[in-house]
Amino acid sequence: MAVKVERIKLGSQGLEVSKLGLGCMGMSAYYGGPKPEPEMISLIHHVIDSGVTFLDTSDVYGPHTNEILLGKALKGGRREKVQIATKFSITHKDGKMEVRGDPAYVRASCEASLKRLEIDCIDLYYIHRIDIRVPIEVTMGELKKLVEEGKIKYIGVSEACASTIRRAHAIHPITAVQNEWSLWSRDLEEEIVPTCRELGIAIVPYSPLGRGFFSTGPKLVESLSEDDMRKKFPRLQAENLESNKLIYERVSEMASRKGCTPSQLALAWVLHQGDDVAPIPGTTKIENFNQNIKALSVKLTPEEMSELESYASGVVKGERHAFMSNTWINSETPPLSSWKAE
Repeated sequence: MAVKVERIKLGSQGLEVSKLGLGCMGMSAYYGGPKPEPEMISLIHHVIDSGVTFLDTSDVYGPHTNEILLGKALKGGRREKVQIATKFSITHKDGKMEVRGDPAYVRASCEASLKRLEIDCIDLYYIHRIDIRVPIEVTMGELKKLVEEGKIKYIGVSEACASTIRRAHAIHPITAVQNEWSLWSRDLEEEIVPTCRELGIAIVPYSPLGRGFFSTGPKLVESLSEDDMRKKFPRLQAENLESNKLIYERVSEMASRKGCTPSQLALAWVLHQGDDVAPIPGTTKIENFNQNIKALSVKLTPEEMSELESYASGVVKGERHAFMSNTWINSETPPLSSWKAE
C-alpha cells in the first residue's frame, strides 16, 4: 500500500514541502564516483511520483554536476511539482575547502546555479558554511536583494551557530537551518533547535541515517569504494566501529520488536522531532528510497523515543565529521574538539 507523504510548512514565510525530502549529493559525488545518469534520473522521477518533492543539492556536489543532473531530471513539467534547495559558499583552493560569503560571489553563485538547474528561481538557497571574514549581515544583504529580484524565494543557512542565525534572521527571515541530526549526532539540540523554534525557523536534518550506518550497521564499511569519503569518517574507523556497532545492534533489536527495519526506526526518530523538521536522507537506489518512505508510517511513543535515545547517549566513539578544522579556510565550522559526540 502506498505511503501518504504529508506536506508541512517549512519555516514561517510560506514555503511548503514534503515532510520527507531527498538528499541528492551521493548521486554525483563524495559517496564514491558519480552514478549512471539514466538511473539517477529514473530515481528522481520515482521519488517525485511517490510524493516526495523536497530535493536538496549544492553547487559543490560534483562540483556542479549534481545541479546539472537535477536540471535534466526536472524537465517535462516536473519542475512545477518540486521544491529545489541548493547551496553556495564552499570552494576548493590549494587542497582545502575555502568558504566565501562576499556579495559578488553570492550573486555569481546564484546565477550559475540557476543556469545549471535550468530554472528561473531557486526555492530555498542556503549559505552552505559561514565565511568568518565577511559579516553575516553583508552576505544576507546580497541574498535579500536576490529575493527582491525574484531569483530566490527563501533563504537558509547550514552549520551556523545560534548567534549567527539570529544576526542573519534580523536582516531577512531565515526559512530553514540545515544541520546533521540523527540518533548519534545530536549536538544541535542544546542551542540551535531552541533558537530556530523561537524565531520560527524550520530544521532540515541531513545524514539522518548516520551516513548509512543505521541502514546496514558496521557492514557498511566493507561495501565502501576507495573514493568514498565515508572511509575517512572517525565513527567508521576500526578503533571506533567495534564500540559503535553495539548501538546499531540495540536499534536493530528494537526494530524487530516494532516490525520495521533499523533504518526506518532511526529515520522515524528524526521525523518525530516535530512538525518543523523535514529530514533529507540520500540514496542512489529506488529500493532504498522505498524503504525510507515507509518510515513515515512508523509511530513512536515518548517512551520509545527515550529508549532509542538512550542507545547512543554518551557512548558514541569518534567525531561526527571527517573534515578537521585545518581542512577549512575562513569557515565558522568549529574544530572537532568542540563538538559533542552524543
